[in-house]
Amino acid sequence: MTTQTTTPKTAGTPTTGTPTGLVRIPPPIGRALATGGGLLTIVSTFLAWTWTAEFPGDLTVYGYPGGLQVLVLIGGALTTLLGLASYGVKGLRWLAPAGADPAIRLAALATFTTTWYTLIAISAQLGGLVNLEPGGYVAAAVTLISVLGALALPFERPEPDPFDSDSTGWEQFKHTTAQNWQTIRAAFTADAPRRVRTLPSYAEILIIAAVLAVALLVFTYGIGTEYDELFVGFLITAGFGFAALNKSGLITQITQITARHQNITICGAFIAAACFPFTQTDDQYATLGVYILIFATVALGLNIVVGLAGLLDLGYVAFLGVGAYAASLVSGSQSSPFGVHFPFWAAVLVGAAASLVFGVLIGAPTLRLRGDYLAIVTLGFGEIFRITANNLDGTSGPDLTNGSNGISAIPDLKILGFDLGTQHDIAGFTIGRFANYFFLMLVITAVVVLVFRRSGDSRIGRAWVAIREDETAALAMGINGFRVKLIAFAVGATLAGLAGTVQAHVTYTVTPEQYLFAGTTPPNSAFLLAAVVLGGMGTIAGPLIGAALLFLIPNKLQFLGDYQLLAFGLALVLLMRFRPEGLIPNRRRQLEFHEEAEAPTVLSKTGA
Repeated sequence: MTTQTTTPKTAGTPTTGTPTGLVRIPPPIGRALATGGGLLTIVSTFLAWTWTAEFPGDLTVYGYPGGLQVLVLIGGALTTLLGLASYGVKGLRWLAPAGADPAIRLAALATFTTTWYTLIAISAQLGGLVNLEPGGYVAAAVTLISVLGALALPFERPEPDPFDSDSTGWEQFKHTTAQNWQTIRAAFTADAPRRVRTLPSYAEILIIAAVLAVALLVFTYGIGTEYDELFVGFLITAGFGFAALNKSGLITQITQITARHQNITICGAFIAAACFPFTQTDDQYATLGVYILIFATVALGLNIVVGLAGLLDLGYVAFLGVGAYAASLVSGSQSSPFGVHFPFWAAVLVGAAASLVFGVLIGAPTLRLRGDYLAIVTLGFGEIFRITANNLDGTSGPDLTNGSNGISAIPDLKILGFDLGTQHDIAGFTIGRFANYFFLMLVITAVVVLVFRRSGDSRIGRAWVAIREDETAALAMGINGFRVKLIAFAVGATLAGLAGTVQAHVTYTVTPEQYLFAGTTPPNSAFLLAAVVLGGMGTIAGPLIGAALLFLIPNKLQFLGDYQLLAFGLALVLLMRFRPEGLIPNRRRQLEFHEEAEAPTVLSKTGA
């Protein structure tokens, strides 16, 4: 006698292993609806969505998309192209080397979400659905049709897990929910893309240049969004759109091409970044650019400590403060008790050397600790630095940092007679103060990237990774763990101090409250650590992209007010839940979180 432990199949239950969609529409019809809906979405963006120009972006014009309509147009075009690629249209197969169906679902969801968000925002801001024009209703209908058709595309359903028929109702509910979630995940799971064939070098370099140009265009558009609704729509479209291209396998193939030309890719990325100020008509967004570079440079220095050596440092922002204070004290500020004005190169050396000394002094007695104990000590150092700087005001202690008022009126830098504080005309372009500092920080970021690459490729870099993976095993193999960790601490502190010297001149003032453990405004230790983990520990691009996102998004989400950190925290929790290895992980770390992934044939010290 046997006991039935699986639920019997019913007439409405799909056969396991039979490709079916999430929506019960025949797959050929679903594919046609998804592709046709994307095409009609493009057409709908040329219609008026509202009758009044009070909603930002002017969506009242026929024949000319504006504001959020442009984002919907991009989403519709991506859905249409992927749909055509799924039909095997010649000339479009390169868009989906891993299969188009999961990418079509994500692209259709991007278009649907952006469109309906826009229409809801119009109705909420203007006072009801009556403010929508027929074009808005058309866009809502065709995007709904497109997403339903995309969800009808077939996929392999996972095998259902058996459960005891005597289970309680709550246990059955949990089992069913887990099974449904596995089915949804399977719907958005793509096959491994085919390896891109080797092209002539000039062709691959042209592809890299095109990718970098698109990246510059996307960043410039995102940083230049003029109102809140447009930035939220940009986040939706960019997030789903990138996920769609990733599922299609296109991102993987681009990564394979850039891996063959790493030096050219890095140089091209810096050239593209240097073009950013020339895309701006004023200095407004160059301000954000220079602060992003400062934040990203410090995050990359922390990546040596956390990502390569595996040391959890919760007070890293203090080294940024040490460099900023040291440079401000010797840069001619009237608040400085020394009354000296060193040239730029000397101030940089003073800031970097001061951070190096503090890194060695703090690291020498504490780096024999491990794990949580080391984290607590570094957290204490960060707070001690801030409190000490606050008390060196001539009353509670020696008059060195001017207390809570800080070092103010720090003069602008002059390098070889070039005043970074004034505007300059270059080739017909007006370069403002923040654009000047942007170029300077770009050079410093390049130096930090060079240090990171060379140290990671060196013998000491391999020792860092060995300590990170298993310190006991590394010690048994003859690695001097204390010396190796102290070098990582010192190098990371020096790079942070290097960025701090520029930060002091950009902000004009250095105060203790700029260097908190956590706060709403980066850089602080919590945001720096989040940038490294979010971007991808042990990589170069990961912390740079993570820092850019963590600085730009809170700056653009200020309209949320008190709910800003709540929304931001929820986004981080979701990202860490579904992509714990970070946005741009190295292959080794990705395998740690996804054991079912295919192992690479060769693993380097920091990844694949």
